[in-house]
Amino acid sequence: MRKGLSVALTVAVFMVTPGCLAKGYEAHPLTLALVERLVEEHDFDRQHLLALFGEVEKKQSIIDAMNRPAEKVKPWYEYRQIFLQEKRIDAGVEFWRQNADTLEKAQQRYGVDPAIIVAIIGVETYYGRIRGSYRVMDALSTLAFDYPKRSPFFTRELENFLILTREQEKDPLSLKGSYAGAMGYGQFMPSSYRNYAIDFDGDGVTDIWDNTEDAIGSVANYFVAHGWRPGEPVVTPAIVQGHYGGDDANALKGPEKTVAELAALGLRAREGADADAGARAMPLRYEGEDGDEYWLGFENFYVITRYNHSHRYAMAVYQLSEMIRQRMGRENS
Repeated sequence: MRKGLSVALTVAVFMVTPGCLAKGYEAHPLTLALVERLVEEHDFDRQHLLALFGEVEKKQSIIDAMNRPAEKVKPWYEYRQIFLQEKRIDAGVEFWRQNADTLEKAQQRYGVDPAIIVAIIGVETYYGRIRGSYRVMDALSTLAFDYPKRSPFFTRELENFLILTREQEKDPLSLKGSYAGAMGYGQFMPSSYRNYAIDFDGDGVTDIWDNTEDAIGSVANYFVAHGWRPGEPVVTPAIVQGHYGGDDANALKGPEKTVAELAALGLRAREGADADAGARAMPLRYEGEDGDEYWLGFENFYVITRYNHSHRYAMAVYQLSEMIRQRMGRENS
């Protein structure tokens, strides 16, 4: 009897364990700590949260995506081609046409260049066509509980997501986004959604998942909140003169030196470029097919890097915006 019982228990363990490992975060110590905080600080129901986390699945593919080696990052001249394709430019023109009134309204209220708003949405989700296929709960839970080096950040985002879905009266398990938990047309993280998303069409609901008006207004609001300067340039091409080494290029911090100071160091704006000698700028360097290319990035360029902390991302957004603007101009002339 004892031997038979032992065998039965062993079989039961092997039957149950794979399912337990594959699904459910309700017993994870970090989950329990988060649940306790949500109960105590935000008046959530403990049993409801535990049941919710019991339905969440760890996604190894998300961890794999986060761990891709840095050396596999494409050089600039290949990276830019991901976003500067003809079809993405044409789709941007169409998106601008379809939402022209909303984009004009956003420009009037916030002063943000419509071309930049269109390009942000174009880079982030292909104008809403590709908004992510992961359940946001799975993505954020996987990164909060099984990705130690970014756990504090994603735990905060998971907390914000649960508060957000309660505020919006949405089922947390029904919403999908990127592998990092970003959502909607503009791919806002939950904290950004709660802090910067707006009800731009005045219907009483802030919806950047399906409402293009709210999505456009929210991107504009985000830019203004991070220091966008209406009417000022973003970047201008530059050339190297003298012994400029470029060691300070691509630093993800606000512009510190003036255009004149950078020129004295050997990096100056190209002849005829839009560059006030007293304006502060940041030196930028990119791998071109025929060698390095240089730019001066102004405060508005730095603001784009607040949306995504990458100078390459910001340049892709800028160049896409200019290509869409030029095509709009040609077709309207």
